[in-house]
Amino acid sequence: MNTVTNGASSASSPACTVIDVRLIPPPQRHGLIFSQFESLIVGAAFELHSDHEPLPLQQQLQAQWPGQFDWETLEAGPQQWRVRIARRAAAKSCCGCCGAN
Repeated sequence: MNTVTNGASSASSPACTVIDVRLIPPPQRHGLIFSQFESLIVGAAFELHSDHEPLPLQQQLQAQWPGQFDWETLEAGPQQWRVRIARRAAAKSCCGCCGAN
């Protein structure tokens, strides 16, 4: 089963990893996504495909990596949600939650 793939998101953009969580058993999804996020260098991104709006995931990312990611909804249901998650540099504050530089 190929759940993480590399493919061009458009002709002008570089190859982007795609994680289609519909193909992954639910108990393994967030761990795989967190591992993928941790492996990103600043400025890099991956695309997440889901059959539901991934708001709990967004909240967990914010709790673990406050201010260190960008979340861009590319498609918002009702059958499929596509989200681009990109790594950004950690904010220069005590915990990053306030976003102060």
